[in-house]
Amino acid sequence: MAPSSRPYHHGGLKAALLKAAVETISASSPASMSLREVARRAGVTHAAAIYHYGDKAGLLTAVAVDGFRLLTAQITSAYQAYEDFLEVGVAYVRFAVEHRAHFEVMYRPDLYHAGDPELLEAKAAAAQLLYGSEHPDPGQLLAGVAAWSVVHGLATLWLNGNLPEQLGKDPEAITRLVASRLPPSTGAAP
Repeated sequence: MAPSSRPYHHGGLKAALLKAAVETISASSPASMSLREVARRAGVTHAAAIYHYGDKAGLLTAVAVDGFRLLTAQITSAYQAYEDFLEVGVAYVRFAVEHRAHFEVMYRPDLYHAGDPELLEAKAAAAQLLYGSEHPDPGQLLAGVAAWSVVHGLATLWLNGNLPEQLGKDPEAITRLVASRLPPSTGAAP
């Protein structure tokens, strides 16, 4: 590929590689993604991918960081718009459906550098919203995990085609139906 036809410009290579990684994961899976395929999609050499991310786990760490940041923005926006924890759960499922590649990486610490400081910061920001506090008390923690488990499970079941057909074809509507069955104290508002 000629330098002028590459899909990045002046410092945009890292972002182009991240985008190519998400595309590659979407086409296959996080486990089968290779740096060579990502570099090919980005129109650069394998060495360029290694230079920016070190290894496959480094690139998957960047995908996870990006995912946690996108999730935090999406659930913050939902809470600000609706001030309703149910809608935060719907936003979580919407995120999983719209950003499947990120979602499939974020909760697989076996694939990335789990101790990466940038990742820990991004995860903490999302956790604060899911638990309703930076330092949740035991009740907030349990309520947050219960609500998170329901919407994470729904998202996973939806993405893998395992929900009963009778529930319909709209993952957001299904989330509202199922999550509304939870006791009101289950959710902790951000």
